[in-house]
Amino acid sequence: MRVSVIIPLYNKAPFVRRALDSIAAQTFDDFELIVVDDGSEDEGARIVEEYGDARLRLVKQRNAGPGAARNRGIAEARGELLAFLDADDEWMPSYLAESVRLLDACGPDVACVTSGYVRMPSGDSTERKWRARGLTEGIQRLTDETPTSLAVFMLAYMSPCSTVSRTEVVRRWGGFYERERCLYAEDAFLWLKLLLNERAAFRLAPLVRFHTDASSLSNNLSGARPVEPFLLHPEEIEAACPPHLRPLLKRLLAARAFKTACVLGYWGDWRAADSLVRRYNTLKGGWRLPYYVPSVVCRTPFGAALGRTWRALISRRIS
Repeated sequence: MRVSVIIPLYNKAPFVRRALDSIAAQTFDDFELIVVDDGSEDEGARIVEEYGDARLRLVKQRNAGPGAARNRGIAEARGELLAFLDADDEWMPSYLAESVRLLDACGPDVACVTSGYVRMPSGDSTERKWRARGLTEGIQRLTDETPTSLAVFMLAYMSPCSTVSRTEVVRRWGGFYERERCLYAEDAFLWLKLLLNERAAFRLAPLVRFHTDASSLSNNLSGARPVEPFLLHPEEIEAACPPHLRPLLKRLLAARAFKTACVLGYWGDWRAADSLVRRYNTLKGGWRLPYYVPSVVCRTPFGAALGRTWRALISRRIS
């Protein structure tokens, strides 16, 4: 079997049939489908049970978060490749076919392939945005000369729903972060280890539809998202990093910490922003890194006041 498709399911009854339909419509059919019901409290599991596809298996567990659900699917997987789809998103019909074709063409030493996506309901492609940020198609590998900003964007580009990976590689690097029932950036913990140690292929043309209107963490935020686990617990990432890439990793973590500090400060938590900047602003010349300058403002009470004022202006425009 070539591909194991894994869907983590938690309270997505209104959307899961759309995800299943997009998998059933794939032009590539050598796959199994594993849906991991992560303790749903709605009718999602029943919809999956009644879907009627012989390739589908439903696995149930107590609620433990999306990382744990995907890891359960990885443990159950029999395919040589892994493909993940969230229960509220969908693939275009050629997603699996194109991803498998590209991985086969790249050769066995390429760990994964990530494709582009469109955001729904607008239908806007993000391809132009990522090209403007310096991403290019083809096989990529981080080196000690990779610009920090490019490494940051490569990590940000990767997501479970748009990445097909070799099963043995994902298992080798420990799967997704699942501690503390993590709900945010649990996937980046894995992708960062892959980027530091493996070759990855990038395809910028869109093959995935991300439905941000259905995601509880994508829209209508009333506060900052949680701090990414690779910033809270970087030790495992650092231990997996090849020695020649450790300076790049330090710069990448600092840049992401500065960006997160900007978000924390915008939402008023300037003390947490200040703590994060202090922890990661240890590099000589760190002021040159992306997001450093705005983080200097956002880590202060003045930055929190600016964020509060800006949110009030936006609220007035909307009303």
